[in-house]
Amino acid sequence: MSETTSDAAPAGVTAPPAATAAQKSTVSRVAVASLIGTTIEYYDFAVYGTAAALVLGPAFFPSGNATLSTLAAFLTFAAAFLARPVGVVLFGGIGDRVGRKRALFLSLVLMGLSTVGVGLLPTYETAGLAAPVLLVLLRLLQGVSLGGEWGGAVLLAAEHAPPGRRALYASIPQAGPPLGFLLSSAVILPTLAIAGKDGFADWAWRIPFLLSTVLVVVGLWVRSRVTESPVFDQRRTGAAAAPRFPLGALVKEYPGKLLLGIGAAIGGSALYYLTIVYSLSYGPTVLGIPQPTMLTATSIAAAVAVAVTVPLATLADRVGRRPVMLTGAAGCALWALPMFGSMETGNGVLITGAFTVGLVLFTMMFSPMAAFLPELFPARLRYTGASATFILAATFGGGFAPLVATWLNSYWRSPLVLGCYAGALCLVSLGCVRALPETRDQDFSV
Repeated sequence: MSETTSDAAPAGVTAPPAATAAQKSTVSRVAVASLIGTTIEYYDFAVYGTAAALVLGPAFFPSGNATLSTLAAFLTFAAAFLARPVGVVLFGGIGDRVGRKRALFLSLVLMGLSTVGVGLLPTYETAGLAAPVLLVLLRLLQGVSLGGEWGGAVLLAAEHAPPGRRALYASIPQAGPPLGFLLSSAVILPTLAIAGKDGFADWAWRIPFLLSTVLVVVGLWVRSRVTESPVFDQRRTGAAAAPRFPLGALVKEYPGKLLLGIGAAIGGSALYYLTIVYSLSYGPTVLGIPQPTMLTATSIAAAVAVAVTVPLATLADRVGRRPVMLTGAAGCALWALPMFGSMETGNGVLITGAFTVGLVLFTMMFSPMAAFLPELFPARLRYTGASATFILAATFGGGFAPLVATWLNSYWRSPLVLGCYAGALCLVSLGCVRALPETRDQDFSV
């Protein structure tokens, strides 16, 4: 089946009328609910990534070699990414067949239970081999949850959006990952300062995980009050309904867009996770940079990324998705080397500046992506299509990035290796975005 004919806007279709005040209120409420959900989900993920960099290796995988313990902790980080495709299949089916809202509600419940479970786990010293086994199991559940979160959050916002503002509204939940990281840092930094390095490693690392309970309760309450996507409601029955197995139909009907969509997002995923996860371990343990310096640098960079997310999406609504994303991909490919090379200086100001520029360029790819990937697919397969492209890119590009970087730096002890690795993947993204069509004017109702 052709990938370009079935989803084009019919000739003569006119723009819908301007949204009423009530409709604007509904859209705003949906956007906030999507943002809160992604922030909570990525808070949980960021807490685990930071804890993996700081304490989980010795606590759950003790060995006489610090590198091996850290490598084992990052393996559990990667394991959650391997479970994300399961979440795509599970929640993609629910989202395309039952509803976006239901899928999002269930994914948040699963993430909350698994994150709090990590905070309650006994360590290897107490429970022996059962401790790392349970940790891996809970990480897999976190991965399944996040596999269903992103696609539903951006779809719920985008499918409620007024004409000409789809990238803007879809980008709002895109602020969730850096906001989640900032929130995790806001909890971890004072906890580390109060408990001290030894106290944090001994018991206080559990606090950020347990605090997730409060966030999840708030998120579930907010999500219970939003309406279902109007696009889904219009197409849930008859010929427009999703097939029994959406992923199979997606692979059969849109293989090219699926592969190119994955490639379009893979470079940004690698750069992001190398910045907010791997650098927190690599900087202090290999380069001797103080832990607070690295946390502060990544936090400031993430805050700036949040600040530019909506303006860049607004630009993408005006000029198109591809120009903004192509600029970001090219910029990341060029900047990756000096960005990670700045860590060799050990200077907190230089590192902060380099990381900030890098995450702004990353956001140029990441912000329009929330509208771009869903616009590649028809409504009946949109939840699965958007989730599959983004999540598989995050799995291959981001989930394995700390693991690959740890292995590379066991041979070449230079942060320039990180720049080469991330820059190469950003070049892949650049090529894939160039190969895909502009989607700004896509009719989103079909």
